Amino acid sequence: MKFAEEIVVEEFLPTFRSMLAEELRERGLTQSEVADALGISQSAVSKYAHGEVAQNDRIRDDERVVRLVDEIGEGLATGSMSQVQALVEVEVLIRRLEDRDLIAQLHEESMPKLEGHGGDFNIHDPEDELRATERVLTSMRRAVRVVEQTSGFSSLIPAVGSNLCECLPDADGIDDVAGIPGRIFDVKGRATIPADPEFGVSEHVASILLSARDNGVGAHAALNVRYDPDIISRLEALGYETAEFDATYDTLDETLGTALDEKPDATVLYHTGSYGIEPITYILGETAEETAEIARKIV
Repeated sequence: MKFAEEIVVEEFLPTFRSMLAEELRERGLTQSEVADALGISQSAVSKYAHGEVAQNDRIRDDERVVRLVDEIGEGLATGSMSQVQALVEVEVLIRRLEDRDLIAQLHEESMPKLEGHGGDFNIHDPEDELRATERVLTSMRRAVRVVEQTSGFSSLIPAVGSNLCECLPDADGIDDVAGIPGRIFDVKGRATIPADPEFGVSEHVASILLSARDNGVGAHAALNVRYDPDIISRLEALGYETAEFDATYDTLDETLGTALDEKPDATVLYHTGSYGIEPITYILGETAEETAEIARKIV
């Protein structure tokens, strides 16, 4: 009797770890860094590097495996993906391959009496909450890299600071929105990000994003920058629909709703300020990374 988990341990994991170790080494990580990233010993990395670990060619050649190795390799090498996110993505792929797919096929071949039955069940939900949370945080980390690498981004930061947010697919409150703790500030001409992204730390920009979504906008991310007619013109020239709303945050849903009723396709929202309220522009996008890239275009 052989379990599908034995196929995972004996066939999939050695192959996948070997491929990922190779990928990370090709991306410039040292043997020690690869060991830390994968949570294995340096001697194990050495065995992978020298081809001393048997690999399954069918797993190695599977396009989904190759694609995930590349995605995780980039994420771990750049720091945009956490080990938790990498683990979740690999687990999801394993469960998919177990469900009437490659691992199920290998399982049936190792135990012929399973023919017609192997993998005929689904034991994992690929859209669980942990995966969704980690995907948002990964997107936020990538967006942070865009901000940090954009020369002149500080020129877009308003006096109150900027924040960058992305929400979970079914967000219904601020705790479902990830942002930058303490906001992004201009420190001596440089966009300074004080801490890693977290959920529930951006009340202001998160509330704009949630209100826009409540009013029919399909965006999952938002970034606030300073208001300037020239900034609005540049965004419009790039093809983004803009909509002005009143700067009365105590009736935000109502004022945004009115603006979006008139311009339902708007992905740039702005107000020109009020007594004690600084004029602000809000850029909306599908992901935090996409939103940061839009801002990059107008610097």
